[in-house]
Amino acid sequence: MPPVFSAPETDACPLHVIASDDVDSWLSGQPQRVQAWAAAQRFTGACGQAIALPGADGTPELALAGYGNASQRARRRFVLAEAAAKLPAGSYRIMSGLSAEDAATECLGWLLTGYSFDRYKAASPSAAQLIAPEGVDAAAIESLAAAECLTRDLINTPASDMGPAELQAAAEALAATYSADVSTIEGADLLAQNLPLIHTVGRASDRAPRLIDLRWGDTGPRLTLVGKGVCFDTGGLNLKPGNSMALMKKDMGGAANVLGLAQMIMAAGLNLRLRVLIPAVENAVSGPAFRPGDILTSRKGLTVEINNTDAEGRLVLADALALATEEAPDLLVSMATLTGAARVAVGPDLSPFYTDHDSDAAALAASAARQADPVWRMPFHAPYEPMIEPGIADLDNAPAGGFAGSITAALFLRRFVDETRYMHFDIYGWTPSAAPGRAKGGALQGARALFAALPELLEV
Repeated sequence: MPPVFSAPETDACPLHVIASDDVDSWLSGQPQRVQAWAAAQRFTGACGQAIALPGADGTPELALAGYGNASQRARRRFVLAEAAAKLPAGSYRIMSGLSAEDAATECLGWLLTGYSFDRYKAASPSAAQLIAPEGVDAAAIESLAAAECLTRDLINTPASDMGPAELQAAAEALAATYSADVSTIEGADLLAQNLPLIHTVGRASDRAPRLIDLRWGDTGPRLTLVGKGVCFDTGGLNLKPGNSMALMKKDMGGAANVLGLAQMIMAAGLNLRLRVLIPAVENAVSGPAFRPGDILTSRKGLTVEINNTDAEGRLVLADALALATEEAPDLLVSMATLTGAARVAVGPDLSPFYTDHDSDAAALAASAARQADPVWRMPFHAPYEPMIEPGIADLDNAPAGGFAGSITAALFLRRFVDETRYMHFDIYGWTPSAAPGRAKGGALQGARALFAALPELLEV
């Protein structure tokens, strides 16, 4: 967990956030010693600059953080998070320079700077603590940070300690905190309850596959979240090369993201009926492994030709999506670390999403901009539908040619949702290089944007 806004106000050092164009005017109203100190420190208000004026006892008396200009801020997500790492130990309170909306975003970034994955190695405590300024809902910011830390921790945990059973335990722990209900269908029971694709993908592992089903809330619109929970992906018989397998502990990033989003929703007490479905499997190699060329029958009855066992995520999601639609939710959302094609298209930082509803896309895009959680709309391009139709089965799980890989995967999933209002995220779930507020490792992507858009999407 990151540090919370807990220090007494009287102990806090005033922190002034100053854009580069405002430095001269702000300094002109300050005592000469402050002007001389800022000049000596060559403070220009550039993004990432942070200086602290020591008081008589040596502790910070006044601090300045640069906020740059609009073009500089556009290249950063959390400006103050960069400054936080440069300030001396102590508590700080933002006094000026930010709108309420910007202050909320920067406070979240500051909290997330304090995140570290310390399960296997002791972490250094964060030195600079922040007190939320007036107009910022500190409890709400702390709740968002806690949910993001949950997601990061789940993804960062290696597969040796985060298999299907451990992912189930994480869902049960979350449910216990918020008085939700969890049920699980495991192993051969998946076949008995008509979830054959989930069973097939996970049957080669000695860690039993399962479907985790969390429910919370008794009133309001129905929201169902489906998260890909492939706890490790070897690629199956189409075995990945070693360098492609190195990060496959993160292939349950979709599950981790929907659990983080579920925590946000439950902590906020939104008036909706939430359901979270997580097909949790390990795609392993052994005698029972499914094979290229196999034709599988899904819960919905659609047949799927297997042309690559490394395209397993869409298979487990297909059964979960088909199950979800039987309850006719008002909104169905899937999140998955699904395709390398999405990374080629938009890189690791953007979260591609698909929807057939322009109003939903607009609401999400606007929310993403406010939440510093960037997304990018991709098309359900119907003319590509023949690419996922192999001829001897209804669907192909890995179309040949390599074109439009993220789009064809999304089209594949859409076949299992009928007329249900549906949104799909093809996320990366990982920050490859550390950035302010974003430690290298597991990442929450798209979930904050979706959470903030729910009042418009579902009128809750």
